[in-house]
Amino acid sequence: MKSIGIADIQKNTSIFNNLTEALEIVDKRKKRVVAVVYPVRKNHLVPSLAGKYKDRVAKSAGDLERVKEMAMKKAMAEKYGYSD
Repeated sequence: MKSIGIADIQKNTSIFNNLTEALEIVDKRKKRVVAVVYPVRKNHLVPSLAGKYKDRVAKSAGDLERVKEMAMKKAMAEKYGYSD
């Protein structure tokens, strides 16, 4: 993760156009992190955020709508005794 000061952004806003990795915006006078900016075009952010645990992250099987439906059915079964 790269760090950059607020003044550098004010001088050169084109930094965001070619962003390939996470960018940490730092207030150098107060010495604290103001914001973290992630690239928009990056498809899979999970492996970069997971770090050494990226191999332990379960892969999603199927599309999101199917997963939502399965979760809703399970919640209904637990709450109301609903079954398929």
